[in-house]
Amino acid sequence: MHTTTASDRRSDARDILRLAVPAFGALVAEPLFLLADSAIVGHLGVAQLAGVGLATTVLHTAVGLMVFLAYSTTPAVARAVGDGQLGKALAAGRDGVWLALLLGVALAVVGAIAADPLAGLMGAAGDVRGYAVEYLRWSMPGLVAMLLVFAGTGVLRGLQDTRTPLVVATAGFGVNIALNWFLVYGLHLSVAGSAIGTSIAQWAMALVYVVMVARNARRHSVPLAPDWHGVRRMTSVGSWLMLRTLSLRLAILATVVVVTAQGAVNLAAHQLAMTIFSFLAFALDAIAIAAQALVGKELGAGNPERVKALTRTMVRWGAGFGVVTGVVLAAAAPFVGILFTSDPAVHAALTPALWVLAASQPLAGVVFVLDGVLIGAGDARYLALAGVVNVVFYAPMLAAVYLVQPDGAAGLVWLWVAFSLGYMVARGVTLGLRARTDSWMVLGSH
Repeated sequence: MHTTTASDRRSDARDILRLAVPAFGALVAEPLFLLADSAIVGHLGVAQLAGVGLATTVLHTAVGLMVFLAYSTTPAVARAVGDGQLGKALAAGRDGVWLALLLGVALAVVGAIAADPLAGLMGAAGDVRGYAVEYLRWSMPGLVAMLLVFAGTGVLRGLQDTRTPLVVATAGFGVNIALNWFLVYGLHLSVAGSAIGTSIAQWAMALVYVVMVARNARRHSVPLAPDWHGVRRMTSVGSWLMLRTLSLRLAILATVVVVTAQGAVNLAAHQLAMTIFSFLAFALDAIAIAAQALVGKELGAGNPERVKALTRTMVRWGAGFGVVTGVVLAAAAPFVGILFTSDPAVHAALTPALWVLAASQPLAGVVFVLDGVLIGAGDARYLALAGVVNVVFYAPMLAAVYLVQPDGAAGLVWLWVAFSLGYMVARGVTLGLRARTDSWMVLGSH
């Protein structure tokens, strides 16, 4: 039996850092640039900002459900790489790109037709509805490109390359800001200019990935035409991952419904807390992305002991990083609200909620890592079913907070106890129980 040595641990650490550090940069680049994009639109007026905000909510929901294109492509490519079958890896990546193109075109057509009814369904009216529809329709070409970016990113991660996605993300979103500024204020295209600029930048990013995949495929004599059996296999895995993502979004949406009943102050504070939670999740997800790539590769190579060693290391790192982010957030909690609002009531509600969030960070670090490990193993069916179980477990806690309706800041505190501790505990238990078995460690490429 192989005993893990200090040299092995150093090698594991180097491999994890090599993938996780660039992945972190790519993950945080997008939300930072989107903030700048919002600022550009925000100076046009309240109606424009509200319309774009509503439209981006619809877009982010659609794009969020399609993130499986990266999560299903990464392990498929990584397994083949680990098995020494680079041609098979590139074929899997090619099929992922074709699936992204087909889904993207279908969604774009539906989105263009349904833009106005969707805006109305979201409650928009008057100028706000007009701007929302305008932004949605001009964003549809970019939606196709964004799904191609997901698949291309998954291919490169599977090939153990997270540096290129960092460069592409940084350059792409930098170009996005410049284009949006020019089109909105230089050519006076209003919110349409913002959507057009974003679509152009997204297509530039997508073309980089498509060219890279095509060149590698030709270099290794892999046909560019899709293997429809491979596309169907990607669709099967992707449907389970979509269900997993849907369960996560359902939990977040249900939480918003409950906090809305607590009043405007708690809703505003909750939105700020959720923004911070999402940003910290990006940071913790960097290790999870390394887990997807490394676990897939080592399982493909038939190295279960290394998979176990890597998993132990990354779980420790996830927990440790969670301790660091938790301590920083706990110390900053009384002052964070000042950056977003001058309302003292929102500050009073936000601070204790952030302390609860801070306490949950070590657990969140472990949960995100284990999620990445099982995604890397291709254990999509279990992740989807576990996601449903987690929501069922979370629902009674939400119902209790809704029915009791604690006064003031206490209501938000109990809501965050239910979400960041209760719901995350459920995720940790279901993921941890699975990770303790060997049933998810299917060796070889398949």
